[in-house]
Amino acid sequence: MAKYYANCGSQTLTISAPTAQFAAMRLIDEAMAAHVWIYDDASLSEQTRRDHLVLEALLHLGATVRISQRGLGRNDEGEFGVPELLDEWHKLMMGLTQMTIAVGLTQRNVLPPAIDSTNSPNNPR
Repeated sequence: MAKYYANCGSQTLTISAPTAQFAAMRLIDEAMAAHVWIYDDASLSEQTRRDHLVLEALLHLGATVRISQRGLGRNDEGEFGVPELLDEWHKLMMGLTQMTIAVGLTQRNVLPPAIDSTNSPNNPR
């Protein structure tokens, strides 16, 4: 596998990947990983989830992911549009959500449950 440098906005990633597009998608996955909780919330519609992702992308990413094998800030391996990559990532997450529900894992939580501190002793700091 080749070594790729990916950057988009303030996000950068150095990764070994089979293709430049895989490296670009991996950068999107890293950038959006903190927002995967929206796929656990059954009260959110697909459009609300998509809107949330687009808003986060507008705040933290640029318009394209630049991929290079020579270093950051270059695009010798290509540029990939963030809207298309984000749409692909969203479809993947929706597919995973539907698949886990189909096999009976309706309580698929990405984030760990909150810690119950009501029964724990109060320890001094």
